[in-house]
Amino acid sequence: MDDEQDRLLPVANVGRMMKKILPPTAKISKEAKQTMQECATEFISFVTGEASDKCQKENRKTVNGDDICWALISLGFDDHAEAMVRYLHKYRGAERERSTNQHIASGTDQGEESNHESKQPVEAPNNGVGFRVLDKGNSSSFTNPS
Repeated sequence: MDDEQDRLLPVANVGRMMKKILPPTAKISKEAKQTMQECATEFISFVTGEASDKCQKENRKTVNGDDICWALISLGFDDHAEAMVRYLHKYRGAERERSTNQHIASGTDQGEESNHESKQPVEAPNNGVGFRVLDKGNSSSFTNPS
């Protein structure tokens, strides 16, 4: 049982997220929290496994945010992928700004380079849905031919 618990998300965190969505007077049973804990953990494992398979085929060892977005699309979670790309874009912009501010404070200039930027468009196989996170974090675009 310890091995099972080690791979699951912390139930307290899952419960906190569930509480944020519900009205303040709502109560959540222990069983509901545990069920959601197992479902969320399984979903994360499912998506990450798909992204990892892609990386292995490309002889890469590191799964990045673009790989997760690609996996979401390839598994049919297009709406989630769109939200994730928006988040990834904002995250990369914040990281770039933080890095720039650190370099300004330390008196060095890094320029426009960042390890978090993607230059390769990501496309899902077979379903015609794709997206592209442009380098330098200037914009994201989605294409859906349907």
